[in-house]
Amino acid sequence: MTKLISTLQGIVGAPHVLIAPEDQAPYLRDWLGKYQGAAIAVVRPGATEQVAAVMAACAAARIAVVPQGGHTSLSGGATPDARGQVIVLSLTRMNRIRAVDAIGHTIVVEAGVVLAKVQDAAREAGLLFPLSLGSEGSCTVGGNLAANAGGVAVLRYGVMRELTLGLEVVLPDGRIWDGLRSLRKDNTGYALRDLFIGSEGTLGIITGAVLKLFPQPTARATAFVAVADAAAALKLLRLSRAHCGDRLTAFEFLTSATLEMILRQMPDTRLPFAARPDAAVLIELSDIGDESALTDRLETALAEAMADGLASDAVVAQDGTQAKAFWRVRESVSEALVREGRALKHDIAVPVAEIADFVAVMDAAVGAALPGIRPMVFGHLGDGNLHYNLMRPLDISEDAFYGHGPRITRLVHDEITRRRGSISAEHGIGQLRTSEMSLCKPPLELELMQQLKRMLDPYGLMNPGKLLPNV
Repeated sequence: MTKLISTLQGIVGAPHVLIAPEDQAPYLRDWLGKYQGAAIAVVRPGATEQVAAVMAACAAARIAVVPQGGHTSLSGGATPDARGQVIVLSLTRMNRIRAVDAIGHTIVVEAGVVLAKVQDAAREAGLLFPLSLGSEGSCTVGGNLAANAGGVAVLRYGVMRELTLGLEVVLPDGRIWDGLRSLRKDNTGYALRDLFIGSEGTLGIITGAVLKLFPQPTARATAFVAVADAAAALKLLRLSRAHCGDRLTAFEFLTSATLEMILRQMPDTRLPFAARPDAAVLIELSDIGDESALTDRLETALAEAMADGLASDAVVAQDGTQAKAFWRVRESVSEALVREGRALKHDIAVPVAEIADFVAVMDAAVGAALPGIRPMVFGHLGDGNLHYNLMRPLDISEDAFYGHGPRITRLVHDEITRRRGSISAEHGIGQLRTSEMSLCKPPLELELMQQLKRMLDPYGLMNPGKLLPNV
């Protein structure tokens, strides 16, 4: 191992090979504090060629590598296991924006660039990079790609796979695949790019990307709408699309219990309603043009919704400050959940038309399985992605609650599978859901993924123990 450490120091420089436990510590514990790992060393390359040389050295020594970006994974996807037999490869030094093409609407970035920096660079060019996440000040593009991140604007712009034109990837043996193409059309074979997006670092290391940019909206209209339940929210979604088309950028759903928790745990949040509703939807439109015309369009849609009984109240933001206050409620959910206590978290997706039925069926099922359990349901209703989180009954301890965890989660995931949904809509499988892949994926689909893994990574050196079972 001493020889490998010396080789790695020669590649990236001794200061960027972290050996001391206190230096490694920030890289070995996940963001939620759920997983604690160990490593031979943490290596911090500064260029693609250095990543390639590190991978070649590790391949020769048969030492596994765990790629890591901003380390904000919610499923333990970037945290090593506790055996201490891997190299953690941190890409945070690779933080350069290589080019911005204001005519072709593209930006070329390295994997370690923080998402907020990409947004800023696009804005400086008068353009928009639409991916928006709660962790955008610390998550990196490489991690966003590895997990195929979504966020609040998926309804209009799509997930990371749809925002990406080309990739640069270092393969497990150290070869570099240069797929940094900005072409919108390319019918010359398999879409290799799509193999690596969403692969959670198990097939190779993404070191660079060509991302799509869009015109910067000059008008926004935001509204908080009180509704009876998810069924009413879905009808409101249909009406909003009919009136607003692709101007509909975000459509976020929160149940009454979730709203109550936010207001209790986050004292600086406020709802614009006289009383807390049974559920609420946060709607945002964006466009190029006159803001008053966009607001009029939203108000017309909401007036029809009120007349049809789809909404009991609706408040349209009068300025940017009020719109930010509305979004503050939605953006506070994660922190409110942490303050509320440990939860059974389920990042799931079902066909949009089935969301209301899923919530009703699932609330009844988990309530029967564990009386007093408290569903906290919120998410991106327009694209079918719900965060179905379950808090403990108030009359039992957290340890007792977590003892019921596997049984409750199996109930949720069995229902998801029955509906041909997904047990991971945007957070990734990581090490959290690996054992459940065989339950939710058809055998042939899982077999094809395992064959791809073995073909590209025959020695199993890339992010072991993540995403796929028994590989």
